[in-house]
Amino acid sequence: MGEKYKDLLIEGKTKRIYQDHQLFRQAFFLIEGKTKRIYQDSDDSDFVIVESKDDLTAGDGAQHDVIEGKAAWSTETTCNVFELLDACLVPLAYSERLDDTAFRARKCEMIPLEVVVRRELHGSAIKRQPHLPTGLLLNQLKVEFFLKTPNKKWRGRPIRFDDPMIRFKLSGDLELYNPKAPLHSRKPFKKLAYKSLPKILKKALEASMLKRISTMAQRIFLVLEKAWSLQNHKLVDFKIEFGFDTSGDLLLADVIDSDSWRLIFEGEHQDKEIYRQGGKSKLEELAIKYSHVAELSKRLVLPRQQLIFWRASDKDDMGEFENALGEYGVNLYIRAAYLTGSLHKRPVESCQEIAQQVQDVPDAVLIVYCGRSNGAGPTLSAQVTIPTITVPAGWSKCPEDVWSSLRTPSDVPVSVILEPKNAVLHALQILAARHPAIYAELRIRQETRLDNFFSI
Repeated sequence: MGEKYKDLLIEGKTKRIYQDHQLFRQAFFLIEGKTKRIYQDSDDSDFVIVESKDDLTAGDGAQHDVIEGKAAWSTETTCNVFELLDACLVPLAYSERLDDTAFRARKCEMIPLEVVVRRELHGSAIKRQPHLPTGLLLNQLKVEFFLKTPNKKWRGRPIRFDDPMIRFKLSGDLELYNPKAPLHSRKPFKKLAYKSLPKILKKALEASMLKRISTMAQRIFLVLEKAWSLQNHKLVDFKIEFGFDTSGDLLLADVIDSDSWRLIFEGEHQDKEIYRQGGKSKLEELAIKYSHVAELSKRLVLPRQQLIFWRASDKDDMGEFENALGEYGVNLYIRAAYLTGSLHKRPVESCQEIAQQVQDVPDAVLIVYCGRSNGAGPTLSAQVTIPTITVPAGWSKCPEDVWSSLRTPSDVPVSVILEPKNAVLHALQILAARHPAIYAELRIRQETRLDNFFSI
């Protein structure tokens, strides 16, 4: 916890002793939910403190238990996830971790929507579409919206089902559906006229804002999908919430922890699903899994990577490569090194220079752009262990030059790509296998042109 959240009592050479800040939380309490409490930050009215509880709920509150340690595991997971997303430039309410069970965040007016993103069909998605099998892979991510209705109430009035699924009408009106019943041939159980909606919901449902929320949710999912896959876990869906801060900016808010997603390892759920299905009998098993996921979440970090560009002469223009990097929006995630040297005129120095680059950042891809030295790509490939791509600079005028890169000796692998932009994309695809942010940047573009081959 930051020093300003507790009183310094005494300081020694190697440690500081502080007064516990629990009384501070009680004095500035704002609101309490099923699994957390919110407190006003005493130093800045634009910030709050989010404290997790040991409570566990399921079935819209029908199941409720307490697991000692859950608050700490939730906070550990949430803060590690938010730190990763912050590194990926996701707009967050999260500011900093305070202690084992609390973090600081920007105060937000929460949008009364739960945003669900699915890579596979599980849980209520199967209940709404019983003709499809559990675990069905979605080639294109599915984004769904549910209205938040605590205790089966909407704006103080009773409603038949908690957190109903929403379908949007062109008029701006909302149709509400039972989230746990088949959708086929069913009519909405309730309609909400646009003019009756609260101001914040109207703001969120503006076409441009709703699109932004949907795109942000997909990008966040893609980052976490790749990050967890690198830990040999499969993220199949999650639920997140957004809000507007005091400046009116849209931010990812609330928490993301093991209550928020379905996470599978070797076919077994590492999330609340086992509690939904097994109740109290699964509490001990659930505690082990939540603790394990919290520990694993410490590894959700971005790798250090680089893209090395080699050209034989300063006359070889790198503009198309630089433009491609900017277009794919990855400049802040990877280091780009530009080297120039003739393998004909100074081979020893050139090989030494590339070896030093690879030694500094081994997780790298090499792109070689040469005009009259098309053999440079295979030569450099033989000196390094990283993937190498050759782009023959003068192939359109001298197409026979590409043979020096196509017909290579044994143990000299090299890819040949004629277009600079495609070469950059191929290099980024290689790096994306280990980089959640690059994966998300590339995949979000693909999502717009992919299809699911069935109705969902």
